[in-house]
Amino acid sequence: MKTLKIALDWTPNINHIGILIAKELGFYEEKGIALEIINPIEDNYEVTPGKKLELGLADFAIAPFETVISLNNKANKVDAVAIYAILQEDISSIASLASKNLTSPKLLDGKIYASYKARYEDKIVQELVKNDGGEGKFQIAYPEKLGIWNTLIEGKADATWIFDNWEGVEAKGKNIALNTWSLKDYGIPYGYSPVIITKNSNSKKHKKEFSNFVKATQKGYLFALENETETVTILEKYVTEYDRKNINLKATLSATKPFIGTADTCGKMHPERVISFLNWLIANQLENKSIKEQLLFTNEFL
Repeated sequence: MKTLKIALDWTPNINHIGILIAKELGFYEEKGIALEIINPIEDNYEVTPGKKLELGLADFAIAPFETVISLNNKANKVDAVAIYAILQEDISSIASLASKNLTSPKLLDGKIYASYKARYEDKIVQELVKNDGGEGKFQIAYPEKLGIWNTLIEGKADATWIFDNWEGVEAKGKNIALNTWSLKDYGIPYGYSPVIITKNSNSKKHKKEFSNFVKATQKGYLFALENETETVTILEKYVTEYDRKNINLKATLSATKPFIGTADTCGKMHPERVISFLNWLIANQLENKSIKEQLLFTNEFL
């Protein structure tokens, strides 16, 4: 068995379901892989998934696509590359409690946005507000990452970034009305999120093992499409006690399945979508045009 480690971007949730299934049902073992899952709750997110990849603490990390760009363009460059898109479409939103009466992004001016301090995040939200006719002038708070959702629910912030298939499902189940804004509706061609990333040098060195990892992972996600009861049972085993009590896991699966893809598309990244996001970053002076020449993703392991 080849031991491989993957650092999650959040506590286990529906976005990780294919990985959890592949581990639980032995799909990785069938490929000669012993997979170790690194949960950020272990260090309260003190070290990000991208940093764990950089430091060699993990072979793979789950992160938004912008982490790949960031790692490739920092002073101590990391040859990061995205190898698997967990979702085929962006199903995240900027969300606010309906009770706050922020009916459109421009009303976030003068309010508090709870940020994960992710690469480009604050600028993206600023552009969202400006594209809706606002000034993009709001206060940014940086709560503990794993507590940001509760910061919104408790009214300590006016808006934050959520996944519609996780926090969105929790809110609906609790009859908590939200106002949500999709980036694409406001002219922001956001990239893939989340993706599985690795170091390009390692992928070349361990090409067979990494290819087997991706194939087993894809098998896990495709399994989730056809086996609802077993999938929910596996998810229930991995999520936190809070999530088991507060989130309808079956509903999160229903919200996610349309975006996993098919046997032909599951995990795949489309060049035109990546380039569209890169062009947006360049146009907004967030990155140099050299990013378009870098190897930031590959579908070769699918």
